[in-house]
Amino acid sequence: MKAVKIEEPYKVGCVEIEKPVPKEGEALIRIITAGICGSDVGAFRGTNKLVSYPRVIGHELAGIVESIPENNKNGIKVGDKVIVDPYIYCGHCYPCSIGRTNCCTDLKVLGVHIDGGMAEYYTHPADMLIKIPEDMDWTLAAMAEPLTISLHGVHRGGLKAGEYCAIIGAGPIGLLAGMVAQAYGAHAIMLDIVPERLEFAKKLGIEHTINTMTEDAAARVAKITDGNLAHQVMECSGANAAIRMTLDLVCNAGRVVFTGWPAKETSLPTDIFTKKEIDLRGARTSAGEFEEAIDLIYNNKVDVRRILTKTVSIEEAPDTLVDIEKNPGNYMKVVVKVGQE
Repeated sequence: MKAVKIEEPYKVGCVEIEKPVPKEGEALIRIITAGICGSDVGAFRGTNKLVSYPRVIGHELAGIVESIPENNKNGIKVGDKVIVDPYIYCGHCYPCSIGRTNCCTDLKVLGVHIDGGMAEYYTHPADMLIKIPEDMDWTLAAMAEPLTISLHGVHRGGLKAGEYCAIIGAGPIGLLAGMVAQAYGAHAIMLDIVPERLEFAKKLGIEHTINTMTEDAAARVAKITDGNLAHQVMECSGANAAIRMTLDLVCNAGRVVFTGWPAKETSLPTDIFTKKEIDLRGARTSAGEFEEAIDLIYNNKVDVRRILTKTVSIEEAPDTLVDIEKNPGNYMKVVVKVGQE
């Protein structure tokens, strides 16, 4: 079968590999669509330190079940349309025991720690598949996984309707977080350094945008919020300066959620933690948010299609990945059409 594989940094191709055979407790899925994620770009660049090589990439997966154990917990049957929960957890460590499986001490992420599913067929634990409506668009189905990341960040901060949420980083995760915030009745403030991304955010209907290169971000947030600052700040870029900025944008008794992955340590003035009595919360991947993401997409509460740059075939995926790495400003979200329904 065909698969998109990175042999080593900057060496990617659409290659022929053996079709997988499901082990006990696994389902076989015929993959129809797979999204290209920033982590795939990081794997290609060699900047994602968690990736080992060679590696088949892809964790934003939708497909049709070809075989599955009858006793799977979600009652999924052969022929069902599903998306894949790509975060494999051990089930017995402390985080797993309290339902925070995304914090598993032995977490395995598809396309990072183990081979992913940007391939014609993929095997996956049968209990980690989520059924989608029969008439759900395949391209949109592949975009459910990145929406869960945004949802998880919003949930970790406990955002409520009527509150102001400042989001740093107008990439796919940040933009989706802004759309989610507004879908749930909160006010989104999008911050970035790239004017084109902020213009794109405006076209998506994001209520407020701030260019942190040309504006005093804290002063603008204060003005927007009648002097209160943001109840919740989500950092979605991973830039050290942006991580530091969160403390200036959050209100007293507010919450800061760190979703972006910084390349190096950030020095923070801890006295502000005490002075403002703020809550600092990490947000890694997602846990239990897939059903909610499907509902938001299927019922058009969040129009993920608006951040779709284009779709490509599996044969075109390697060259597309190369171009995304060279020209990131030309892309927001790309979905690979792997197979036919």
